[in-house]
Parts: sequence; C-alpha cells; structure tokens
Amino acid sequence: MLKLAFLTTDNREHDHNYSAPVPYFGTAPSALLEGFSNFPDLEVHVLSCSQQRMASPARLANNIWFHSFHVPKIGWLRTGYSGCIFALRKKLGEIKPDIVHGQGTERDCGISAVFSGFPNVITIHGNMAELARIFHAHFASFHWWAAKLENFTLPRTSGVFCNSHYTQSLVSPRSKKTWLVPNPVRDSFFAPIIRNNLPTETPTLLVVGVICARKRQLELLRLFIQLRQQKTRFQVKFVGSCGQDPYGKAFLSLLNGQRNADWATWVSVLDESSLIQCMDESQVLVHFPLEESFGLVVAEALARGLKLFASKIGGICDIASGVPNAELFDPEDWNGLSRALTTWIKRPGLSSPQTQNLMKSRYHPKTIASRHLEIYREVIASR
Repeated sequence: MLKLAFLTTDNREHDHNYSAPVPYFGTAPSALLEGFSNFPDLEVHVLSCSQQRMASPARLANNIWFHSFHVPKIGWLRTGYSGCIFALRKKLGEIKPDIVHGQGTERDCGISAVFSGFPNVITIHGNMAELARIFHAHFASFHWWAAKLENFTLPRTSGVFCNSHYTQSLVSPRSKKTWLVPNPVRDSFFAPIIRNNLPTETPTLLVVGVICARKRQLELLRLFIQLRQQKTRFQVKFVGSCGQDPYGKAFLSLLNGQRNADWATWVSVLDESSLIQCMDESQVLVHFPLEESFGLVVAEALARGLKLFASKIGGICDIASGVPNAELFDPEDWNGLSRALTTWIKRPGLSSPQTQNLMKSRYHPKTIASRHLEIYREVIASR
C-alpha cells in the first residue's frame, strides 16, 4: 500500500465560497484524483488550507481522504505561508505518508511540500517566475512574491512534474530532476460526443479562460468585430470569470457595445457538465494567450471534437502535435489567425473522429495517474 499526501488548493478558499459543503479543486488536480481513485492499493490524503473554518466530508472516494485546516490570514503570503506550512506539517506527522506531492507554486502547496519533512515532489501548473518576468510584476506584489517563493522551492524538492516541454525548459535549471508528465483531462470529456449537424451559416466559436491580459480575450473580441464588419457570419461565446480590473471592464464594455450582443455573449464559470454541453454546441475553440504552461482547455476541446485555432506557444504545441484539426499561429500573427478563421467559416467542417481517441490515449486520468505512481516509487526508492 502506497500512502500519498496530496497538497492542493481548495477552491472554496480561492472563491471565498466557504458555505459550499464539498471541496472542489483545479481541473488538473481534480482529474488526477479521478485517476487515483482507480488504484485500490493507493491511499491518498488530500490536504488543503483555508482562512475560514468549513464543514467538509471525511472522504472524497473509497481510497481518498480529505483534511481541511483553518489558517488565519497572518499565516499566508505575508509570512511566507508559515501558518500553512506548520498546520500541514503537524498533520503529515500523524499520517506518515510515503511521499508528499505539492500541486503548484502559486500558493502554499509547493513550499509546504518542501518543508513537510517527508520525500516530496511538486507539479508546476503556472510558471510564476516567467509570468512575473513577462508582465513586469511590481515589487512586493502577489506575482513578485510567488516568483520568489517558486525560485526558493524548486531546488529543494526531490523533483518537479512538468506538464509540457515549455515548462520543463523553464524548470530544469532550477531543480534537481524533472519529469515530463502532462495534465490529465477529466474522464467525462471522453464520453461519446452528442452534436447536432454543423450549421453552415452561423457556426459558434468558443473562447474559454479567465478574462485577463494573458488570455487576450479583449484583443480577440476586437478581431471578431473586424470579421463581422466584413460580413463574416458566426457567433462567439466567451466562458470564464471576469474581474473588476481595467482589463475586465474594458472587455465587458466592448462586448456590450452597440450590436455586439447580437452575436457575442459572455457567461461566467461553468460547471463540468455545462462546459461539455457548451463545447458540444460549438464547432471551434479559439485560444490565443500570450503565455501558457499547458492549456488544459485545448486538450478538453479537442477531446470533444472541436476545431482548434490557437497560439503556437508553451504546452499548446505539445497538445496539438499530430492533431489534424489544430491550426497554430505565432502569438502576434493576428492577420494569419484572421485569414484562417475567415477561410474556415466560409467552408466549415467537423473535426476528425480520430482526434478524441488520440486525446484519450495521451491524457486519460488513469493513464496519467499510473505514470505518477511510477515516479513516486522511483523517488521513494532513491531515498
């Protein structure tokens, strides 16, 4: 029996949704836990910190336990997550896991794994040091501190799971060992596709992701408006949370502008089944970020049979490799993206049925979880 401690962010804390009765996590950790549930000889303990006390279930699956810890605000970023580190370390001393896995360096998970006192590994979900560099993070801002903590944490763990060649190239100089292991796609995205016949006049384009400067939804909306002005017929749906920062406000202002609402809509975060339904009612995913460590939504959309137009950057290149329905462009090649979209809209076509099988062979939760177990045993044996 292998005993794993899985440190991840409970998104009830991230969303300040403290009344929710059941924890929920990022899409990649959730899919990985789905995979782990298939291995009865694995005992998983999920540990998360929160600034408020919350009622939580003791188990998430037959072999997966959940532990939530109340840590006052003083114990978070302003003190290097010291409160989270000590709370988790105490519980880990009781659990006595064979290995500790920290999910991400964005918050407390990575640094808590390093100070756990047990063999540990970390998964990189967002490249915090690189994001701080690209967007010139201000001194003492969240991203500035996250980058500093990432640089402190990576050399001190046994190894780092990298979800793409791009992430691996950024992480390798700062870590003892790396493994190239992609994020898993949740099992429900591999269910049989139910889709109506492709509309020939008004296909639906889908843009999924947090509305922010890195994802560039505002720039995409400007491009779509130009295409509509050229009498190109289509609809577009934006899915993702939108804050009250200047970028989010500018996006919503333009979206709600004169006549744009007739063909462009925005909905906030969708649950899993609603997102799948939304994908099945669309024909295209447009994903054109400036930086992307993996791009899980790209793999999810391809698994649902959507045509892909995306930036040729980061993990998107890994996902799209060998996929006949993917067209990638330099992040600044807006003219190339515009021409390709116009061409497809004039002669739309459904994706190849082989694409879903390809995504399943690469990213199914059980496949990715099995690879994790191999690496855990490798790390334990080396100690």
